[in-house]
Amino acid sequence: MSFELHGISKSFGSLRANSGVSLVGVPGRIHAIIGENGAGKSTAMKVLYGMMRPEEGKIVVDGRDWGVTGRPWRSPRDAIQNGIGMVHQHFMLAETETALENAVLARATSSRGAGLWAALRPLDLAGAHQRLRLLAERYGLHMDWDRRVADLPVGIQQRLEILKILDQDARLLILDEPTAVLTPRETQDLFVQLKALAAEGRAIFIITHKLKEVMALADEVTVFRAGKVVLRTEVSGTSAEQLADAMVGRKVKLMAGAVAESPAPTEAEAQRPIRLRIENLRAPGLRDVSLEVQSGEILGIAGIEGNGQSELLRLLVDPAHSQIGSGSVRMLGKPVTSWTGRRLRQLRLGVIPEDRHRDAILLEEDLHQNYLLGLHRSPAFARRGWINWKRVETSLVQSMEEYDVRPRDPRALAGGLSGGNQQKLVIAREFRHAPELLIAAQPTRGVDVGAIEMIHAR
Repeated sequence: MSFELHGISKSFGSLRANSGVSLVGVPGRIHAIIGENGAGKSTAMKVLYGMMRPEEGKIVVDGRDWGVTGRPWRSPRDAIQNGIGMVHQHFMLAETETALENAVLARATSSRGAGLWAALRPLDLAGAHQRLRLLAERYGLHMDWDRRVADLPVGIQQRLEILKILDQDARLLILDEPTAVLTPRETQDLFVQLKALAAEGRAIFIITHKLKEVMALADEVTVFRAGKVVLRTEVSGTSAEQLADAMVGRKVKLMAGAVAESPAPTEAEAQRPIRLRIENLRAPGLRDVSLEVQSGEILGIAGIEGNGQSELLRLLVDPAHSQIGSGSVRMLGKPVTSWTGRRLRQLRLGVIPEDRHRDAILLEEDLHQNYLLGLHRSPAFARRGWINWKRVETSLVQSMEEYDVRPRDPRALAGGLSGGNQQKLVIAREFRHAPELLIAAQPTRGVDVGAIEMIHAR
């Protein structure tokens, strides 16, 4: 059962997101799709999944034409009923409901018939639990079906997304940036699971920016650039360096595997002011945490997901609403236990949060509004309570050019940007604030190799 895109073209106003894109998903093979942010990867997959309709081209499933020249798909339900499932970069889960309820909801909304009786027919939760438990055991995807999604680690939430589409008997699995927030161990487990699914005869498309993962996992790779397919090759016949060059259209310096040991600080460096000091901190999820960050220093915080990093981040960016049991936090030389977000902004704290959709952008607002978030009282943009929108746009246009945010349209909605371009917009805004202290959680999440290079340099 093959899944094909032929000559797909899709535009958003003057932006040509896809131009003559062709792809084939083959049973038993893992096909990586790579490219810069905004290159058209996710758009092509959303066309295949029925979320968008193309202006040109066609979709062919097992020899049947479903594209513009045939009967167009009306929604993802049509794709699901033709054996296609998709795990999105930002999971489509109801966080207040249990894992079981999310899986049952997904199956019910994708397969139930129309009409009042279909809507009112009771759901068989007990039967669904038995079916899903056996499915999880078959694929080694352990799941606590009674836990609320909000209480599940991100790696388990992704596992639930995969189980949802397997429960719908998907023969083609599309995964958009599946390892963006996974730990190395979770990534290894995912690879084992994907290879097992491919060995069963399922076709898999994986969108990623991690070239080492492409080389380790995929059988075939397609490179997008500026909405077009510029390279399609067997992974065995290429290298990470060649793929990076094809993505960006120039030579890219990939990160070396080993990092040289940092030299000991000079006496002058050792006397630089402390910007953040935490001593013996106890709070929900945290126990006896102590650290300090000097001016001119980058401090890395690493650990398995769910071991306190998120709790520490929330405490630092919203101390007024955090429960500190004992210990102290001093930021920019002052205790911060009762500070509000407004006060932190005034003291030039910059934040790149873990979840940009929840904490950093307004998807239904344009880029002007998103660029101004947290800066609306800045003297650069406001005077006596009035915002100077001309200054906002001038600064926004400059930042979009400097940080390569695409498309270069200040009136575009943030929700219309690719995930990587949303991330670059957040980073551009936080750097425009010229922070004295920057807290960055997963700063390169969902961005391409060229943007990673730029962000690390900044």
